[in-house]
Amino acid sequence: MEKNESTKSDLIELKTMFSNDETVTFREFCCKKEPSICFCITFVNGMIDKNSIHSQIIKPIIEAELDDTLDINQLLNLISKEIVSAASVQQSSGLDNIIPFLLTGNTILFVREFNKVIIIDTSDWDKRAITEPESERTVTGPREGFTENIGTNVMLIRRKFKTRNLKLEFKDIGSETKTKICICYIEGIVNKKILQELNRRIEKIDIDGILDAQYLQELIKDSPMSPFKTIGYTERPDVVAGKLLEGRIAIVCEGTPVAITVPFTFVEYFNVNEDYYSNFYYATINRIIRWVGFFLASSVPAIYLALVTFHQEMLPTQLLLSISASRQNVPFPTIVEAILMLFVFELLRETSVRMPTVIGQTISIVGALVIGQAAVEAELVSAPMIIVAALTGITSFVVPKMQGELIIIRLVFLMSAAYIGLYGYLFSVIGMFIHLASLRSFGIPYMLDIGTFKPSDAKDIMVRAPWQEMKTRPKLVVQKNRNRVGRETKEGDNGEK
Repeated sequence: MEKNESTKSDLIELKTMFSNDETVTFREFCCKKEPSICFCITFVNGMIDKNSIHSQIIKPIIEAELDDTLDINQLLNLISKEIVSAASVQQSSGLDNIIPFLLTGNTILFVREFNKVIIIDTSDWDKRAITEPESERTVTGPREGFTENIGTNVMLIRRKFKTRNLKLEFKDIGSETKTKICICYIEGIVNKKILQELNRRIEKIDIDGILDAQYLQELIKDSPMSPFKTIGYTERPDVVAGKLLEGRIAIVCEGTPVAITVPFTFVEYFNVNEDYYSNFYYATINRIIRWVGFFLASSVPAIYLALVTFHQEMLPTQLLLSISASRQNVPFPTIVEAILMLFVFELLRETSVRMPTVIGQTISIVGALVIGQAAVEAELVSAPMIIVAALTGITSFVVPKMQGELIIIRLVFLMSAAYIGLYGYLFSVIGMFIHLASLRSFGIPYMLDIGTFKPSDAKDIMVRAPWQEMKTRPKLVVQKNRNRVGRETKEGDNGEK
C-alpha cells in the first residue's frame, strides 16, 4: 500500500500547534480486524456532538473489515462512502485547509501515514433561540429574528423564498477570524452592477478580524466620513426578504444577529416593516408622524434659540413675556442652557441603555423628573427649555435608526442658530440637503424619489399606497424585471404602461 509522511507530519505539527490548548482533543485508535491500519481524530470540545463521534466515526471504523492491501484512494473512499455515516463528509489535505474546518466544529480523521484527511461535520454547540428582536418589535407581523449563527440566519431567509432564484454566496473575511459572510440576492431582480461593485469592495477588505456586521458596514460604505448611513441594517428576516424583492442585496455575517442591506436610501430611515402589515391609511399616518418627528428632533432647539435670542418680534407678546419671566434669574445664556439640557438628556439615555433593563428604566424616569424639577427650582435652567429638551428627546425615538445622526444634526443646527438666528438655521438646513443630495449608495442617489413629481415614483415615500398600486420596484435599483406582478419586463423596459 502506497504511503506518505505528509499527513503524519501534519498531525505532528497540529499537535504541536495546539499543545497548550486543552479544548483540542486527539484520539488515536486502530481497526480491530486489521491493527496495522490506525487512525487519529481531532476535534474541539464544546463545539461537537460526542455521541455522533462515537456512533458515526469511531465505532464503525473499529468494527470495519479493512484490508491492508487497499491503496490510499480506495481506503479513503471506502471510509467516506460506506463506513462513516455522518451527513457531511469530505476529503482534504494541508493544514491551511484543515484548521478552519477543525475550529468550526468539524472532526478531522487522520488516516495514519496517508497524505489526505477526512473531514466529518459533527458540529453541535449552544445557540440562542429564535426570538423577536428587542430593537424592532412590531404589533403585527412575524415574531422571529436573527441569531448569532449564520446557518440559522440563512435558513430564516431561505424559508421566505420557495424559488431557485434566491442565490447565496459565501465568503471568508479576516486574516485571523476567517469570519464567514453570506451575500443574498434574487437572480433576475438584482442589479448586476451593484452586485459587482459589492463584491469588488469586499475583495479589497484587508483586516485581521470581523466581529460584527457593523465592521463590514463601515469598511464598504460610500462616503465614510458622512454621519448618514449609506448601508441599512436589520435584525428581522422578513425585512431582508422585503429588501431582496426590491432588488437589494443582503449580507449576513457569522457571529452577529444583524444583516446589512445595500443600497440604502434616505427614505428607508422612515419606513418600517409594520407599514406593510397594516392598513395603508394607518401606515401613511405613521410615516408622516416619523417625518414630523425627524423635523422636531433636529430643529426645535435651534428654532427656539433663534426666536428667543434674535427674533423676539416673531413671538406673541404674551408668550414672549412668559419666557422672559421664566428666564429672569437664569445665570446662563440660552445656548449654554440648551447644550446643558440636551447633554443631560443624552447622558440619561445612554445610562438607561447600558444599565440592566429594570434599573435603567428607573434611572431614566426618576433622573429626568428629579433633575428637571430641581434644575428649574434652582433657577439653573428655565421651564421652557425643559419642555424643549423633553420634546426633542421624545421625538428622537420616533426614528430610532437615526439616533446618532440626529445628535450631530441637532448640534450643527443649534450652533448655527446661536450665531445668526433663523438665517443660520436655514443655511444649515440647505447645507444638509446639499450634502444628502451629493451622497450615493452603490451608485444609487441617496435621495431617490424624494421630491419627485411622478405619482408612480411616490407611492412608497411619505405615503404607503395600497398594494394594488405598487406594481413596480424602485426603477434605479432594479433595471429590469421591475414588475412585481404580471409579465417580466424586458431589459430596457421601465415596467410602466
